[in-house]
Amino acid sequence: MVPYTVTLAPSKVTFEMIPVPAGEYLIGSPEDEAGHRPDEGPQVKIAVAPFWIAKHEVRWAEYKQFMSLYTIFKKFESAQVRTVTEGNKVDAITAPTELYEPSFTYEYGEDPQQPAVTMTQYAAKQYSKWLSGITGQQFRLPTEAEWEYACRAGTKTPWSFGDDPEKIGEYAWFKGNSDDNGAHKVGLLKPNAWGIHDMHGNVAEWVLDMYKEDGYTRLKGKEGLTGITALAWPDEEWPRIVRGGSWENDPIECRSASKLGSDDLKWKDNDPNRPRSPWWFTDDPARGVGFRLVRPLQVLPRDEIAKFWEIDDKFLEGDVELRLEEGRGVLGIVDPTLPKAIQELQESEK
Repeated sequence: MVPYTVTLAPSKVTFEMIPVPAGEYLIGSPEDEAGHRPDEGPQVKIAVAPFWIAKHEVRWAEYKQFMSLYTIFKKFESAQVRTVTEGNKVDAITAPTELYEPSFTYEYGEDPQQPAVTMTQYAAKQYSKWLSGITGQQFRLPTEAEWEYACRAGTKTPWSFGDDPEKIGEYAWFKGNSDDNGAHKVGLLKPNAWGIHDMHGNVAEWVLDMYKEDGYTRLKGKEGLTGITALAWPDEEWPRIVRGGSWENDPIECRSASKLGSDDLKWKDNDPNRPRSPWWFTDDPARGVGFRLVRPLQVLPRDEIAKFWEIDDKFLEGDVELRLEEGRGVLGIVDPTLPKAIQELQESEK
């Protein structure tokens, strides 16, 4: 496994993937760690298989390629090309609708090098399916156990750089050095020991797991836990976990073990649509929430990897279906031929 670069065809936008070695560690924090909360314990041993992780959070440069699919899919739908059928629907995604109020999402900037923010976990998962479809590589959100393992980079201290909070400004954008001006461009500060940037602060990052107030109590005493078997598969629409803290948080909230549970009702409070958007949040702290992707070394069968991409809640499923029925959403096929189809569409419009 070596670092490599991914190109988002047909654009020239690229991002880097960093290899993470296999290993074991204790997830969570000890009770005597400053800032420890009940949802960070009890600590349990996790064996993590090797994977690649994005060097930095998904930026607007990448995410806007995904956002553009809404208009593109609408054009395909109108021209009756690349039609979604029951036979190929397994390869379809919903592209995020246009932002209802862009000034909220973009208040602190939309520079291509800034991390993308305010997307729901569902939107982030659909992004991972899109990227997997066009590249032939299996990208997905990390599990909570994988995320913390990559963040720690072999350390046991509160932060990946040690236990001195005075050093956090060298590694993270947080409440003390962000000047309340939102997320900064990725990769400006020091990476952790494995070369991964912005795991602490800047924007908090979606993982796959359901948030549990009692932390890892359900895992206590279990042997042979892995980054996948320790996953708390969601059984409700929310709360889901975001990790790492953001530019709005104090150092203590940006520790390797710290987490936040989403609150979709509060995070969508100002969304006037009914049902509320499955793809976007309209309220803080969502401007401090983004994501990054992983690519496991082990390739899964199609039916198994699909679980990491698709809707996992009946209420969310109903919201998406209603949007599609009303024409406020759109499905499109994502496969290796999509970039060429987009390029041909763009050339025909010149």
